[in-house]
Amino acid sequence: MAKTAEMRLIELMIMKQDVDPVIEYLGKKGVFQFYSQLKESSSNVPNTSKEVFDKLQLIRAYLNINDIDDYNCNPSKPSDADFREASEIIRNTDEIREKELQLADELKKLKEAYQEALSFVNLKVSYSELEHLSFLTMRIGKIDPDVLESMRFSLGERAIIIPLGEDNSRIMVATSRKARFALDAELKKFGFIPLEIPKDFKGIPDDMLEGMKQQLEDKQTEINSIEEQRVSFAKTHEEKLLKLLQIFSVGMQVQILRDKLEATELVYRIVGWIPVFETDNLVKDLDNLTEGRIAVRQYQPDEIPSVQKGREQVPVKLKHGKFIKSFEGLILGYGAPKYGTIDPTPFVAAFFILLFGIMFGDAGQGLVFVLIGLLLHFNLVTVKGWNKYGLIFIAIGCSSFIMGLLTGEFFTNEELLKPFSYFVTGLFVGKEKAFAPILHLMPSKETMPLVFIFFGFTLSVGFIINSVGLVLNFINNVSLKKWGHAFFGKTGLCGAVFFWYTIALAVRIAAFHHKIALYDWIIIGVSLLGVFFAHPLERLCEHEKPCFENGLGVGIIEGVVELLDVVSNYLSNTVSFLRVGAFALAHVVLGYIICTMNEMLGGIGGLAVLIIGNAVVIVLEGMIVAIQVIRLQYYEFFSKFFTETGVEFKPFQFKYKS
Repeated sequence: MAKTAEMRLIELMIMKQDVDPVIEYLGKKGVFQFYSQLKESSSNVPNTSKEVFDKLQLIRAYLNINDIDDYNCNPSKPSDADFREASEIIRNTDEIREKELQLADELKKLKEAYQEALSFVNLKVSYSELEHLSFLTMRIGKIDPDVLESMRFSLGERAIIIPLGEDNSRIMVATSRKARFALDAELKKFGFIPLEIPKDFKGIPDDMLEGMKQQLEDKQTEINSIEEQRVSFAKTHEEKLLKLLQIFSVGMQVQILRDKLEATELVYRIVGWIPVFETDNLVKDLDNLTEGRIAVRQYQPDEIPSVQKGREQVPVKLKHGKFIKSFEGLILGYGAPKYGTIDPTPFVAAFFILLFGIMFGDAGQGLVFVLIGLLLHFNLVTVKGWNKYGLIFIAIGCSSFIMGLLTGEFFTNEELLKPFSYFVTGLFVGKEKAFAPILHLMPSKETMPLVFIFFGFTLSVGFIINSVGLVLNFINNVSLKKWGHAFFGKTGLCGAVFFWYTIALAVRIAAFHHKIALYDWIIIGVSLLGVFFAHPLERLCEHEKPCFENGLGVGIIEGVVELLDVVSNYLSNTVSFLRVGAFALAHVVLGYIICTMNEMLGGIGGLAVLIIGNAVVIVLEGMIVAIQVIRLQYYEFFSKFFTETGVEFKPFQFKYKS
C-alpha cells in the first residue's frame, strides 16, 4: 500500500545576481513549498512591475477587454523591451482617454448652453420691461427639478411659477412687488440660483439656436470618432496587452517574494519542502541555471527540531496517476492524511465507484455519465472547475452501466436488455431456464427473498469498507509508533477484534445455528476490556504518568462511555449501509413508475414523460446518490482512521491574479 510522498527540507544559498531567475524557476516548476512563514517585506525599493501591472489592468478595463483567469502562455520576468512596449501602450491609451474626456467635457458645456438658450426661446419682450412693472416682480433662475413641486406648495398663491424649457431646471417666478423680499427668502431655501440676464435681452434668435445645435452634432461626431479609435486600438492591442499583463504579473510576484527572503548584501537564503522524487531534477536544474553558483543542503524530516518537537507538521503530498488524482478532492476536502501514513485515495476511488454503481443502476443513464465524462475530460465542453472530474464521470458511468445490465434497465425500459439477460443466465442455468433480469430488485411476493439477500450484500460491502478503515488505522499508528492508539480504543486492534468477532458470531448463529460458547465470551470480553481501559493504556504506552490522568473514578466513567460508544458506533456504521440497498431499490421503483407512465400515455405524451423523467433522475437522483456516497465515505470509512489530519503540500506557484 502506497504511503504519502516522502519529503525533504532543502536549503538554498543563492548569489544576489541569481535570485530572480531562481524564484522564477520555482514559481513555474510548482514543486517547492516555502518553509514556515516568510518575513514581512521591509524593502523601500518600489515594485515597478506591480506599478506597470496595475496601470495595464486599468487600461484593460478602459478598453473593455475581458481579463483572463490564469496564464495561457509561459511568461517570464519582464525585459527592458517589455517595459518599453508597456510604456508605449500606456502612453497611447492615455492620449485617447484624455481626448475622450476633453470632448465629453466640451459636449457637456455645449448641452448646458443649448438647454439654457432653449429656456428663453419664447421670451419676446425685453427683460427690462418686465423688471419695471408697477405691481409685479420677476425672478428668473435655475433650480433642482426635484424640489419644484415642494416649492409650489410652499409658495402657494403668493407667487406664480412658470417653467422655462422642458426639463424644469430653469423657471420664472412672478409675485407682487410687496412680497418680493419674502419671495427671495423662500427661493433661497430651495436652492434657487438667479441668472444674470441683460436688460435688453429679448430671447434667442432662431439662427443662433441652429448654430448651437450644429455645434452639438459636430462634437458628438468627434466623440463617436474617438470611441471608434478606442475600439480599434483595443482590437489591435488585445493580444499584446494580455501577454504583457501575464509577464508583469510574474515580475511583480518575483519582487514581492524576493523582498521577503532572508538575505545579506550578496547572498539570499531560500528554505522549503519538496517531494523526494523531484529533488534530483530540481538541484540539477538550479545548478545549470546559476552556473554552479549555488549551495544546496537537504534534511530528513526527523532531523528538523521543530518537527521533532511537534511544533511543525511535514506537508503531505499525494502522488497519483490521472485517474486516482481526480479523487484527491474528496480526501483533501475532509483533510490531508498525516505524513508517513497510508494514502487512502485509491480506496476512496474504488469504494466511490462501487457504491455509486450499486445505488444508480441503469445502463442508459450510465452511458450518459460516460458521455459527460468524455466531453469534460477531453475539454470538448468547458465547465469552470468541473473538467478535472471528467474521469470520475466516466468511472461512475461504467459502474452504473454494469449495474444496469444486472437489473435490466436501459433508460428505465426493462424490455430492451432482456435478450442480454436471457443470454447471460442461459450460460449458467441453460436456455430453458434462462430468466430476465439477472438481478430482479422490483419488490414483489416472488422476489422478496432476493431483495433481502441484496440488502445482506450491501451490509457485507459496509463490513468490508469499515474493516479496511480499521486496518488502515492500525498500520498508520504502527508506522507512527503510536502503540497505544494502534492496539487500544474503539478504532484500535481491540475495537476491531470486537467488531469482526461479533459479526462472525452473528453469522454463525444465523447461518449455522451455533450456540455462544465460553471462548466467545472470553474473546469479546478481552477486546472490550482493551476498549474500556484504552485511555490509561495509551498513557502507559507513551510513558505518561499517572495512567489515570483524572483519577480512577473518572477513568471508570470514561471506560463505560467508551464501551457504549464502541457498541453503538459499530452497530450504526454497519446498519448505515442499508441505505445503499434502499437507494438501489428506490431507483428501480422510480424507473418502473416512469416506464409505466410512458406506456399509459403513449405517443408524444409518453415520450415527453420518458425524456423528462430520465433527465430528472440523472440530475436530481444522481446528485443525491453522489452526496450519499460522500457521506458514507466521510462518516463510516474516514472515521476509522482519520482521527487527526496533516498539512496539505501547497507549492509556490505563480498566480495571475495573486
